[in-house]
Amino acid sequence: MATVIQADESQESRTTPPPARTGRADRVRHPAALIRLVAGVCWILLVLLLAGYARSSVFGLDSDVARGVDLLPWPPAKLTAALCGTALLTVPLGFAVDRVLRGDGRRVADAVLAAVLAYGLTLGLDLLAGDLTTLTHPLPAGLGRTDPVYGHFAPVLAFMTALGTAGRRRWRTALAVTLTLSGLSGLVTGYATPLSLLLALLLGWTTAHAARYAVGEPVASPAEGQIATALAGTGVRPDAVLTLGTGRYLVTQHGGGPDLDVHLLDRYAQASGLLGHLWLALRLRTAPRPLGLRPLRAGLEHQTLLGHAASAAGARTRLPVAVVELGPDAALVAYRRLDARPFAELFAELPEPPEPPGEGLPDGPTDGPTDAELRDAWQQLALLQRRRIAHRSLSPNTVLLDAEGRVHLVGLARGEIAASELLLRLDVAGLLAVLAVHAGPERAVRAAIEVLGPGPVGTALPLLQPIALARDTRAALARHRSLAADLRAEVQRRMPQAPAEPVRLERLRPRVLLTVVAGIAAGYALLQFLFSLDTNPVNLVTGADPLWLAGAAFWAAASYPVATFAFSGFVPEKLSFRSTLAAQTAGSFVKVASPGGVGGLALNTRYLQCAGIPTAQAMSSIGVSQLFGLVLHMLQLAVFSALVGVNSAEFGSGSSPLPKGWVLGLAGAVGAVAAVSVAAVPRLRRRAQTLLRPLRAEVLPRLLDLAQHPGKLAGGVAGQLMVSMCFVLCLYCCTRAVGQYPGFNAVAVGFLAGNAAGNVVPTPGGVGGVEGLMSFMLATTGHIDNAGALAAVMLFRILTFMLPVLPGWAAFAWLQRRRAI
Repeated sequence: MATVIQADESQESRTTPPPARTGRADRVRHPAALIRLVAGVCWILLVLLLAGYARSSVFGLDSDVARGVDLLPWPPAKLTAALCGTALLTVPLGFAVDRVLRGDGRRVADAVLAAVLAYGLTLGLDLLAGDLTTLTHPLPAGLGRTDPVYGHFAPVLAFMTALGTAGRRRWRTALAVTLTLSGLSGLVTGYATPLSLLLALLLGWTTAHAARYAVGEPVASPAEGQIATALAGTGVRPDAVLTLGTGRYLVTQHGGGPDLDVHLLDRYAQASGLLGHLWLALRLRTAPRPLGLRPLRAGLEHQTLLGHAASAAGARTRLPVAVVELGPDAALVAYRRLDARPFAELFAELPEPPEPPGEGLPDGPTDGPTDAELRDAWQQLALLQRRRIAHRSLSPNTVLLDAEGRVHLVGLARGEIAASELLLRLDVAGLLAVLAVHAGPERAVRAAIEVLGPGPVGTALPLLQPIALARDTRAALARHRSLAADLRAEVQRRMPQAPAEPVRLERLRPRVLLTVVAGIAAGYALLQFLFSLDTNPVNLVTGADPLWLAGAAFWAAASYPVATFAFSGFVPEKLSFRSTLAAQTAGSFVKVASPGGVGGLALNTRYLQCAGIPTAQAMSSIGVSQLFGLVLHMLQLAVFSALVGVNSAEFGSGSSPLPKGWVLGLAGAVGAVAAVSVAAVPRLRRRAQTLLRPLRAEVLPRLLDLAQHPGKLAGGVAGQLMVSMCFVLCLYCCTRAVGQYPGFNAVAVGFLAGNAAGNVVPTPGGVGGVEGLMSFMLATTGHIDNAGALAAVMLFRILTFMLPVLPGWAAFAWLQRRRAI
């Protein structure tokens, strides 16, 4: 439902009416139809899963229903089926004729399209689900089986739902009775099963909403003559109707009656901004219920009730004087017109020292509201709060000022009666932000304390959060980055005892949702990859040697405290061991959603920032740790590769599969030539200096700081080496657990090479690259068969990549609750 906002109207617009809008019909895609479409698809999939995997339960349900209908007194089957089939076709046909006679032919055409789509989907589902015997049973005559989707239920329900039965009780009752009798007839005659009936109803309902969202719903904007005729039946004496904008009209009356500001509430107004309100309702615990999900009549009654309640409280607002329905999909609300304009149009957002106000309303933004106007705004809110009425939408466009300097609070469509204390405090925070935008934090807070007292203002301090404010207010604060902080500081300055810790209003943060979705997607992709292999992960775990499997699990678990010591060794500042251990454990969760260890780096950087370490120093510590890790990793790979090359004859191969000495020498020569070339060419040298400047400016000074703590630095280096050894020992135990006997050096080379691939392959956790290269290197250097190497690597990945995801998620959530990340 559209937010009620008083439009600016100059003298010229009063004398020269704008062009009248005709009764042209537009279309609108209502997000509620999309939501119902998604819900319907989920229910259809659930029924199909039930039919595929709960076969015994479904067969039992079919048998119970068959025994139950046998006990019902029922007319002859053929006569009953004929009567029900006739009624099933007569009801939609009669409804279509009624709609055509009422001039709703476009909806009828849309309903026919929905019925055709439902019939086509029914035939397609009959072909696809024909093998699911739980959806069918043998025909009474014994010739074949029934259809998975029963009869014409889906097309009829799709037709009626797309045509719209809201507000038409007789047709809805007729449809419900007809579908019920037809369903019972199908069960009694043996041509339907319970799941086939349910699937037909779900398919018809879902297809109807799919068609409504795909082609849109026709919305006819009423002509000005229709509006005048409708208002005349409520006691209004319309003289002229002028269109002010989309869904807004100015109505003048005979005999000098007050002008009326008329708002049109229709499907377009309900759909406007609904997705944004749904997202806000998902994130915010205190978000108002999206008006687009309410029936039109319920929203109309709510808006009218709020207007009368606010007027009865003594607050200045728009008073509804007439309400009239134009049909089940449109209504008019007429308010007494206010000669007032919003703060957003009257005042600049960055006020200068105020000047004496002039007469009347100026044409452009002025310096700012006076102190008397600020106090009046707070007095109007105090009147609402005394009756426990929450506004919920305070913004620069809903706080109005008239020519006499009186403040009006409008836009109560999202308000609430008998509001909770939290909602009332949110209104105080909202008005503080609105007035601070136009009058500055000091004047806004001073006026609030003068009217409300220090108590309500102090309790609103924890709620001064952008997410708790109206969208227009958030946009205004975003244009002045320091204004929100200045407002909080001003409240704290005047009331040092006020609680400053923000109240958590979010039930779901975007980054948490993104992390969960990415983690689920990555986990699903990993499971699909693993179960597509010949080596089943479940069989790997159950068939492994229990002693070696326990050893592998021990070394996998030991890698986390060892990684904690390694990480802390490169941070000169003192860190909490428990929180640091949780951060390293949480890294096993975030890495499933980010390639190349990027998620772990970001998590550790954020952890150091929240621990009070400046960003530059935190990133430098991470850089030093990564630099040492890279050097140590390459040294370990070189050492173990050399050991494998020395001992390669014991495997019977006679030569090492690793690169020959002349290959390594050639690679070193190429690297030396490249380094000399970079140093000799000025352009390349400047480019290299630019790339290495962060290393020289940040990492090296941090390394010098670490050099003053040799004990911590030695612990960090030893920890880096031990982390690698923990994983090597884990992989070695995995190979023994699956019955393979490679050498320890070969296992070390396999892990170190595979882990390097994990940082290169752009997949979450290096999925695919790690398994491929690690199993290849393990089979080649360890002289074991490919199947055994793959089984060992899969078991290793289960222990080090899949199983730690759940404890990693728990650690991630724990750190978030403690605001440690």
